[in-house]
Amino acid sequence: MANINKTSVREEMDRLKAEFQRQCAEKLLSQESRLLLQSVFTLLELILAIFLEKKTAKTNKNSSKPSSQTDKDESALPQGKGKTEVVQAADNHRITETTSISEVRYCSDCGEDLTSVPCLSHERRTRIDIQFEKVVEHVDAEVKACPTCTHTVKGEFPADMAGPLQYGNGLKAYAINLLVCQMIALNRVQKAVKAMIGQMISEATLLKFVLRLHEALADWEQSALEELLQNPSLNVDETSLRVEQKNHWIHVYASGDITLKFLHRSRGKEAIEHIDIIPRYGGVIIHDCWASYLSYTHCGHGLCGSHLLRELTFVVDANGYEWANDMKSLLQATCKTVSVRKRKKLIKKEYAVLQQQYREIIARGEQELPEIPAKPKGQRGKMAKTDAHNLWEHLKNYEMAVLLFAKESHVSFTNNRAERDLRMSKVKQKVSGCFRSAHYAQAYCRISSYLQTMANKGHNPLIAIQMALSGRI
Repeated sequence: MANINKTSVREEMDRLKAEFQRQCAEKLLSQESRLLLQSVFTLLELILAIFLEKKTAKTNKNSSKPSSQTDKDESALPQGKGKTEVVQAADNHRITETTSISEVRYCSDCGEDLTSVPCLSHERRTRIDIQFEKVVEHVDAEVKACPTCTHTVKGEFPADMAGPLQYGNGLKAYAINLLVCQMIALNRVQKAVKAMIGQMISEATLLKFVLRLHEALADWEQSALEELLQNPSLNVDETSLRVEQKNHWIHVYASGDITLKFLHRSRGKEAIEHIDIIPRYGGVIIHDCWASYLSYTHCGHGLCGSHLLRELTFVVDANGYEWANDMKSLLQATCKTVSVRKRKKLIKKEYAVLQQQYREIIARGEQELPEIPAKPKGQRGKMAKTDAHNLWEHLKNYEMAVLLFAKESHVSFTNNRAERDLRMSKVKQKVSGCFRSAHYAQAYCRISSYLQTMANKGHNPLIAIQMALSGRI
């Protein structure tokens, strides 16, 4: 099938409409002909809009399909305390540093003895290397028999050595870091650990390490949740995850330094109610216009500008609507203006001008879009609409949410923060394929939440894991 030039098709339709309007103005058509042709043109406009959308491929540039990289968003003031320098080293951390002097005894040119000549300066070269060290600690408890009562008495073992063989927190942190942070498969983690210590650790033992850290982080998760509720804005998103060969959803809530992820079987309102963060939250939630979020009217809403720009790009690519191109330019220009501002927002007069321009574009869009026919009597459900109609209605109905980033300094233009925090979950699924049970998937969510939060604060993941295992968080 030959390719169709969408621009030429649209231009031909515009030419026919202009000719029709000219003949109507010159009264060359009867009233019945005008009504009939007007209905035909309305139907053709709708068919053309649908056809051009179907012929336009959706990519990560013009739709909500995820992209591998997301531009940095600087349209909101930072809410966290910023990255902190960590001075505390891990329990099993040791640095061996040596310095040697390469002496000059003779002149390389004339052979003069330079032993007693003073040194002018030094030029340094450095080598950094790693030497792995396996530390084995044996504790032998004495066993004695009391000569008076013949009772057998045994020496006490340390509290953290409950059985014949224990693994230290350093080894546990290393294995958990490979599983959760580096997203390496269980079998490969076994081999990596064996290469380090010369001993194979079973998959069940490795998973016990994960569950132990999961339990140790329960109090941290609760305190982080309470702190999250105090922030003025919250980035929220969700993505699918395969658990027990069924589709589950990871819900992320991020603000400032804190990132929290929760697993639920549902994506919508049932999950939001069960997690119970948004129902208790009074600030602004930033999301991608998911209907379940919009149903909560007690809090503010900010719509992700990245999603809107991609959808506007698709509308422009498919139909070439001028209103969509103007709206895209307006949002991009406003985002750029806000991002370079120290206060990260517009003044009242500027915001009023932005609103006026926004509404003018919406009004032009209503004239440019083809009319949707009325629903026939007796037909159930809603009338099907094009992507362009749906996007125009979202922009019209949620004007405040779309432009909130320009009014409130703590509201970002995009929801990139939540999307970035979820991105590694998809990589984990590609490596693992599917979690064996919901318990391990929940453990992954809590541990990855903790490690992401610690990374936001500038902490080393190995040190953060050891701190949690030893109860020092």
